[in-house]
Amino acid sequence: MTYIEAVKDGFRLVHRNWQLVLVQLGMLIVSSIGFFVIVGIPLAIAFIIFGVDLTGLTDVKDIFRTIKEPSDVISRYLGLILIVIASLLLYIIMVAMLGIYVFGGSIGVIGKSLMERSLKFSMHTFFVEAKRLFLRLLGFTCIIGIIVIAVAFVLGVLGGGVATLVSFAQSQDSTLALFLGTFFSLILIIISIIIILGILSVTLYGIASLSLKDTGTLKSLWEAIHYLARHPAAFWLYTILFAGYILASFLLILLSYSFILIPVIGTILSFPYQMISYAFQTYLGLAVIAAILSYYYSTEISSEPIIESPISQPSAEEEATIQDTDVKDTMHDS
Repeated sequence: MTYIEAVKDGFRLVHRNWQLVLVQLGMLIVSSIGFFVIVGIPLAIAFIIFGVDLTGLTDVKDIFRTIKEPSDVISRYLGLILIVIASLLLYIIMVAMLGIYVFGGSIGVIGKSLMERSLKFSMHTFFVEAKRLFLRLLGFTCIIGIIVIAVAFVLGVLGGGVATLVSFAQSQDSTLALFLGTFFSLILIIISIIIILGILSVTLYGIASLSLKDTGTLKSLWEAIHYLARHPAAFWLYTILFAGYILASFLLILLSYSFILIPVIGTILSFPYQMISYAFQTYLGLAVIAAILSYYYSTEISSEPIIESPISQPSAEEEATIQDTDVKDTMHDS
């Protein structure tokens, strides 16, 4: 399958399952309501107890100016502060679980539509696929998160080493320090971009293996690594699609700033534009995922030959023995 065929197939799959965009919008609404209930209400209660007048606050500095002695506030209202922090953590966990659940259902529906071209979208299929993939996606996400933290730590150590080297070179020669700083910074940026794209591609192709091959968490990770090693073109396909998605998102954000120039109507139109922009980004993101799944399916699954168990053919002596047995049975019956 070529890149263009994969992209076309991805858009066809998402167009057939356009209801997934509505599901994503529903998740956004539920998350917003959850933030108001879980975080907003405790935070408002905290402001009231602290005696902060919200009507007079126009800047973040006013909040710190209102709270004269932060240490005194923390000592007096430590329990309430802990409640607010706990509510914020609870909200983050809730949104993360809901996002993984909805993402699993979306991936499952796209995968089912890829394997069964006549399948139509239904919420029953969505919930079944979300339930099937939720725990494995959760474990897979945790593993990827650990890898990202480890990579960020290593890159931080390398960045600190580069900063130390540049500081030492600056004490010797400013021109040499400028050259070394620019050179190593570019190298570090290139390495970081390659590593980030590699982790993201492994993540997405691992999810494809997890959904289409029904593999486990760790096996999906190794399957994705081996798949990218066998098909380097899959990495470049993801890089092109990721760059296109980032460019489209940047253009949408850039277009949103034009509403600021319109005094009253711009404020009114900004909210529906944000909803339309989010829906378009969701549709485009699902199309990218569907294109990756389609390419993975065509190169990894549908191309695999069906291996049937070989049937052993009888030898000449066995055929003669079978014929003699048939003759004796015939004479006995007569």
